[in-house]
Amino acid sequence: MKSIKSVLFVCMGNICRSPTAEAVFKQKAQQYKLDIFIDSAGTIAYHQGNAPDPRSVKAGEARGLSFAGFSARQVVDADFSTFDLILAADYSNLNDLTARCPAEHQHKLKMILAFGNTGTEEVPDPYYGGERGFETVIDLLENSLTALAQKCHQNDVI
Repeated sequence: MKSIKSVLFVCMGNICRSPTAEAVFKQKAQQYKLDIFIDSAGTIAYHQGNAPDPRSVKAGEARGLSFAGFSARQVVDADFSTFDLILAADYSNLNDLTARCPAEHQHKLKMILAFGNTGTEEVPDPYYGGERGFETVIDLLENSLTALAQKCHQNDVI
């Protein structure tokens, strides 16, 4: 795969996990001085136009993340050609993406946590859980997305 110039993070509704991943990776991109377009989307349009979940924002802002200007949107067909890397929060999201993605772009689909070393493959959905769930999501994302930023910085093959 060529060097990564754009990354799309995907969860189901685009209000908890994927916008948090977007915020974390934007922070890492700035830290590593990466010129990468970063966005997030959901597999469904239920929350279309909504801001991220206030609990995600609260947990993220406590760690210096910014959610400014974030608005939920659904994945569109053009995303598969636009983005170099499309990262799913869980296997259900990955299956939904795989079903829609043209064959020539399937290689772009991966799991968000594929780059970390936590032993966890899926980002748990904190929506129906307590406050600690949002902290766990950030912990997992920081682990994996720091590793992804380092790979992008070193121009490693992803």
